[in-house]
Amino acid sequence: MSESVRIGIIGVGQIGKRHLENYQKVPGVQVVAAADVNEIELHRVADVFQIPHVYTQFRDLLKRDDIQAVDVCLHNNFHMPVSVAALRAGKHVYCEKPMAGSYRDAVTMVQTAQELNLKLSIQLNTLFSKETRAARLLIDEGLLGKVYHARSTGFRRRGRPYVDGYGTSNFVKKHIASGGALYDMGVYHIANMLYLLGNPQVMRISGKIYQETEMDEERRRISNYDVEELGIGLVKFKEGITLDLIEAWAIHLDNFEGSSLVGSRGGLRLSPFGFFYNVGDLSLNAAANLDGYIQRLHDLRPNADAYDSPQHHWAAVLQGRVSLLPTAELALNTMLISEGIYLSDRLEREVSAEEVSEMSQSTAVEV
Repeated sequence: MSESVRIGIIGVGQIGKRHLENYQKVPGVQVVAAADVNEIELHRVADVFQIPHVYTQFRDLLKRDDIQAVDVCLHNNFHMPVSVAALRAGKHVYCEKPMAGSYRDAVTMVQTAQELNLKLSIQLNTLFSKETRAARLLIDEGLLGKVYHARSTGFRRRGRPYVDGYGTSNFVKKHIASGGALYDMGVYHIANMLYLLGNPQVMRISGKIYQETEMDEERRRISNYDVEELGIGLVKFKEGITLDLIEAWAIHLDNFEGSSLVGSRGGLRLSPFGFFYNVGDLSLNAAANLDGYIQRLHDLRPNADAYDSPQHHWAAVLQGRVSLLPTAELALNTMLISEGIYLSDRLEREVSAEEVSEMSQSTAVEV
C-alpha cells in the first residue's frame, strides 16, 4: 500500500456518516478532521469515528496544511461554494452527488479545478458496481459493436424523502436541493449510462417532470415539498446516439426493467445482468459469473482494489496508484441533461444543450 491519505470531511449528516463508514474499509486513509455547524452531532460523530480535530466553521478546517483532500457531504446547493473554497485552499475535492444545484455551478467547479490543477471527483457509486465493470469489458472488447442507444432507469415504489418516512425535508425543497428524483437518484443511473456510452456530447434534450402521487397533506405542508417525484426524458447526442430515461421516487408500479444498452452486434442489461447477441439465425442470451470476474481481477490484476468503491478509488488516486475516472465530466454532463429536462418541461418543447448552458442560473447558497 502506498502512502497514507489524510482527509477532512465537511458535513457529518446522513451522507457524511455513510462516507465515513466507507473510509473505514479503505486501508491507508485517515480522516483527521471534520466540520459541521451542528456542534453536538459533530462531536458525537467524531467520537464514534475517532476523528481527532473538529470545526464548526469549514473554512477553519481548510486552513490545515496536513490535509490532502476534503470530502464535501452537504446538500446540493452548498456543493459549489464549499468545493470551490476548498480548491482555492489547495485541497483536492471529493463531492457528494449531484455535482451542484445547477449546471452553471457545476461548470464553475470543473473550471476551478482545472485552473488550479487539482483533482475533483463526484460520488458516483454505480461506476464501481460489478455489473458496470463487466459491461465496460464487453464494450471495450467490441462485443456490442456500434452502441447507438441506451436506457436509464431508476425505481422506487414509494421512496420520497421525508414524506415517505426517511431523511429530512431538506431533500424536497428546491432552494436547498434544486431537484427531486432526477438529482437524488437519477444522477447515478444517467451518469452510469454516459460512462458506458463514452460520455458523448449532448445535442438536444426533451422531457417532463411530475408530482402527482398522493402524500400525507400535513407532511407536504410541513416540508414545503416542491420537487419532482418522476422525471422522464429523451437525449440526443452527437453521432446519432440516443438515451431515454425514467426516474421515479414514487409510482404505482411494481418495478422497471434495468438500465440497458444496445449496439449493432449485441446488447446488455445491467440488472439482472444479461448479454444478448445473435450467431447467424440463432439468438443467444448469456449469463455471467460476475463474482468470479471480480475475484479474478483481484487475484490477477494490480490495483484491482482501486475500483471496489468510490472511496477506494479516491484513495488510490490520491496515492498515485491509478488515474482518476472522469467522474466530474460525467457528473457535469448529467447536470446538463437533468437541467435540460427541467427546462424542456417549463418551455414545453425540446431544448438544445446551448440553451441549457445559456439559461442556467446559479442556485448556490453561500455558507
